[in-house]
Amino acid sequence: MVGDLPWLRWRMLSRARAFHLLEPLLARLKLSRAAAPLSEASFVDFIRAYGLAGRPDSALEVFSDMKDGFGLGPTVRSFNALLHVMVQNRRFRLTRDLFFDSKEKFGVAPNVITCNVLISALCENGELGSAEKVIDKMPEWGLAPDVVTYTTLVCGYCGRGDLEKAREVFEEMVRQGWVPDETACTVMIDGYCRHGRVLDAVRFMDRMESDDGILPNEVTYGVVIEAYCREGKPGEALSLMELMLSGKYMPDAPLCFKVIDLLCWVGRVDEACELWGKLLKKNCVPDNAITSTLVYWLCKVGKVWEARKIFKEFEKGFVPSSLTYSALVSGLCECGELQEAGSMWDEMVEKGWAPSTFTYNALMKAFVKSGSVGDVIRLFEEMLEKGCMHDRSTFATLVDGIYGSGKEDEVDRVVKMAISSSKAVLLSEACWGVFVSKAIHDTDGSRIEIEKCWTDLSEDFLT
Repeated sequence: MVGDLPWLRWRMLSRARAFHLLEPLLARLKLSRAAAPLSEASFVDFIRAYGLAGRPDSALEVFSDMKDGFGLGPTVRSFNALLHVMVQNRRFRLTRDLFFDSKEKFGVAPNVITCNVLISALCENGELGSAEKVIDKMPEWGLAPDVVTYTTLVCGYCGRGDLEKAREVFEEMVRQGWVPDETACTVMIDGYCRHGRVLDAVRFMDRMESDDGILPNEVTYGVVIEAYCREGKPGEALSLMELMLSGKYMPDAPLCFKVIDLLCWVGRVDEACELWGKLLKKNCVPDNAITSTLVYWLCKVGKVWEARKIFKEFEKGFVPSSLTYSALVSGLCECGELQEAGSMWDEMVEKGWAPSTFTYNALMKAFVKSGSVGDVIRLFEEMLEKGCMHDRSTFATLVDGIYGSGKEDEVDRVVKMAISSSKAVLLSEACWGVFVSKAIHDTDGSRIEIEKCWTDLSEDFLT
């Protein structure tokens, strides 16, 4: 019997979003007029499930059925769940209408949480003035705004870029006797950072610690560190991350990558490696993005042994990606370690990773530097055969390598291959210059070839 279905089973169906099973059961239960085995908590589960599935209208229908179909009077708990669903699905106007109909239509008296949900809807919809009016009205309804109320409005003004107004609301919260929490402070700090006022953000963070006794958490640190990275200030980002680590907080991998990448870009590779060592001691999980960055830059500054060591350590517990292999191959190529680069290339292919355009270009440039023009052309032919997408850099490398090597006739073949692969438009001015020069002098019938090239290109563009 439907009425005997355990409450836990109803919850499982709703959380699995098995609406094709849930809805017929609810319909049969409603028609049977039997005593419903469902509590308000069950309907809260249904409402939330519909919200997560992007079905706010169904959530409203279930909420309305609580009383009419199942004889359960809704309380502020289920009503708040319904409003959350409406905000979640950006039904802001409906959120406002439901709020102001709550007593008359549903017999529910809003509480502070209800008001906070409404304020969130108004802020997300850009109606900050209306949100302030709700806060002003709350005492008339017998309710006092709390930290969440003010924080929501602060967030709204920060999102709009009105930082002065956001600060006013923050100070009003303090005047009303509320002690800001980490979230409230972080929202204000994030607002400063997002609008390029990092110095104000740092001052605010110092104040929150010295005056209010609120220590920054990992989110607060992360917001300011990211801002320093965006502004290209590796020293400040590094100092703050080390302070974060001393406070027993662990930055996530994307944040670590941003700091390490910035340090490497400004030539502070040793400091990047030192930071990575500290992070590993704190049990930070290595990833391919960080490893590939360190490997590439260590090779670039000539520290091949250190790059290989990091790669091998990473390989012990993780699977290097194509990006990580490509970084090592490229780095080895840049410092002239062609034999080692070739070995890593073979290992990468054996592990099932296909070389990328970046990898091919790096190895081709290395062959050009070593004067191995035949290997450059062979590699390009392999690239075409494997279906790897080549770019402007590929052709520039080819022509630079071939021109002046005594094998200028190969330029014709390169251009023809470019045209046959519909990539002639990627040829640089220098590449076309060599080809056109040969056509002008017409020493080997190249004029006919270039006329055919232009005809083919014109047809491609027209079609």
